[in-house]
Amino acid sequence: MRKAFLAATAGALALVTGLTAVPAAAHAGAPSAVSTNDAPAVYGRAAYLMDASSGEELFSKAGDERMPIASLTKTMTAYVVLKNADPSDVVRVAPEDAAYAEGGGGTTADLRPGDRLTVGELLYGLMLPSGADAAHALARTYGPGVEGFVTKMNATARELGMNDTEYVNADGLPMPGGDGYSTARDQAVLARQALNVPLIKEVAGTRWHGLDATGEHRSYDWRNTNRLLRAPGAIGLKTGFTRAAGYCLAFAGESDGRVLVGVLLDESASRRRFTTAESLLSWGATRQSA
Repeated sequence: MRKAFLAATAGALALVTGLTAVPAAAHAGAPSAVSTNDAPAVYGRAAYLMDASSGEELFSKAGDERMPIASLTKTMTAYVVLKNADPSDVVRVAPEDAAYAEGGGGTTADLRPGDRLTVGELLYGLMLPSGADAAHALARTYGPGVEGFVTKMNATARELGMNDTEYVNADGLPMPGGDGYSTARDQAVLARQALNVPLIKEVAGTRWHGLDATGEHRSYDWRNTNRLLRAPGAIGLKTGFTRAAGYCLAFAGESDGRVLVGVLLDESASRRRFTTAESLLSWGATRQSA
């Protein structure tokens, strides 16, 4: 598996270094100093890579800098939902769920008001197309109320030791009073924990999920926005983008039974976050835990 991972990413390394320069607003120029001299180039503002088994830090670039994280927020939403709900529980989509996503300019799962879907199915709508409507429906139901749910998200962050994280909603959309913040390190801690939940790992690693129409809901067709899943050994986890946050990615991969998790924040080029993540996973697979 490791050989396959390394071979699949050889071209990605060349692609990463061959792309155009990053604009000054995205910390352009040569990449910042990294943990070792032979690590791949990382042009995003922050990055972090850890061994999921040991928690050992393998790579950090501005790993403790607070910044907006866009839809990486939805990983915490999924995690908190499954602490409070059973996957077979049924949630009724309300008009305000669809209106919230449309009015906020967020990505949606195109949920139809009145449809009744299980929590398990809504998680696919949350994580694959990054549905802000699915996030709102789940938060509204299991807060109860979105404000109550966000309180649970922040309490859970403290329980996990994510002390540089503050959530303001369940989806990562910009808010008038501020977007909230986290760090690459904190999001890697969350990714490590979330992937221990079998359903989150299954959903995050699914490239496509469809639902046939029933008496409870219309048909749905959801495709994952995470292009990293095309790489051998890739597991997931979540994409994100807003103007303030740039292109973000929480990612994970497995090689020879060893799982690595990482996070990239504020990348200026959408495609490059995937090739960079692939390169970091390949590089990290050659590092031995202490």
